[in-house]
Amino acid sequence: MDSSSRLSPGLVWLMALASGLAVANLYYHQPLLGDIGRTFQASDRAVGLVATVSQVGYALGLLLIVPLGDSLERRRVIVTMTLLVSLALMGVALAPNLSTVVLAGGLVGVTTVVPQLLVPFAAHLAAPEQRGRVVGQVMSGLLIGILLSRTAAGFVGVQFGWRSMFWCAAGLMLVLAGVLRLTLPHQPASASWSYPALLRSLVALVREEPVLRLHSLLGALTFGSFSAFWSTLALHLHALPQHYGARVAGLFGVVGVAGAIAAPLVGRYSDTRGDRRINAFSLGVLLVSFVVLGVAGRWLWGLALGVILLDLGAQANHISNQARVYALRPEARSRLNTVYMVTYFVGGALGAWLGSLAWSNLGWTGVCAVGGLLPLVGLLVLGAAAPPRQEEQPRA
Repeated sequence: MDSSSRLSPGLVWLMALASGLAVANLYYHQPLLGDIGRTFQASDRAVGLVATVSQVGYALGLLLIVPLGDSLERRRVIVTMTLLVSLALMGVALAPNLSTVVLAGGLVGVTTVVPQLLVPFAAHLAAPEQRGRVVGQVMSGLLIGILLSRTAAGFVGVQFGWRSMFWCAAGLMLVLAGVLRLTLPHQPASASWSYPALLRSLVALVREEPVLRLHSLLGALTFGSFSAFWSTLALHLHALPQHYGARVAGLFGVVGVAGAIAAPLVGRYSDTRGDRRINAFSLGVLLVSFVVLGVAGRWLWGLALGVILLDLGAQANHISNQARVYALRPEARSRLNTVYMVTYFVGGALGAWLGSLAWSNLGWTGVCAVGGLLPLVGLLVLGAAAPPRQEEQPRA
């Protein structure tokens, strides 16, 4: 049976929902850190380790687990990781002290790689002419999961306590594991690799695929710009004369849903018009967003408009990059995704650091300068890269 015949519209949306529910596990703790700290009478610095260690765990999961999607049966890896993240979430909910929360939070990060297994799986099952649209649909679920996870956690935490949020998440993952086991198609491994050889092959992919290097760099620059904004927004809002707090900052996440909703449209366009145009357009939108944020960032309407443009540009570039990367080697899509996402993640970390540094020294103007400089560099890199003789048709 052709792989695309097993990818019904219902399955695509299930993968989108699963991606959103799974990635949310990485963000539930953020609005609950104050409550967690009060429970264990911990300092802000100590409780901040929960966020740091979970992010480090996620990076390790991207590097060490996602490549297994090319050497093991994909459905089995996805279901196993979903069950393991449920156990890790239970560990957070049962934690008797902050050290256990930090350790279990790190394990949540390591095992929250299900979306990065599902996205290349969906790309593999999609027909070549539909790959961008399918990736966009699954990514829309992932992005909405990120944006709404903090809102959900804040509500549940206020009403029922922070442990209840992690119990709910653990239960959701158990149910999701069963649903995915019953609905995902069986997909044999594309190659038989030893684990060390699998990891070594990542270096070979970087060396042999210039398109992978280009789009990984564009992704890193984009996510760096995105992170420079979000890592300093709360500080900027509090510094305004109105001294806006965390509630207002959280509302901007809801505004960003507009970009996530546009993701399938971007993917559909990349199927018909080519990814290079999408990259140029999205980097331009990202640059304009920081012009808006710099000029009108003292008003909420200006920030809201800037956030919509920022999220649209960032997600359009991300989806276009992924569609192009997944078209390179069908048998290596999980490893290609590992290279892309690790580079993307590193770019985000550097962008957050640069944004904080700019805020400390130059304030909001400095943040907007850093945020605008990164997509400008991306446009220069894209312009300098050797264009393909013709826009490549995605491979099956």
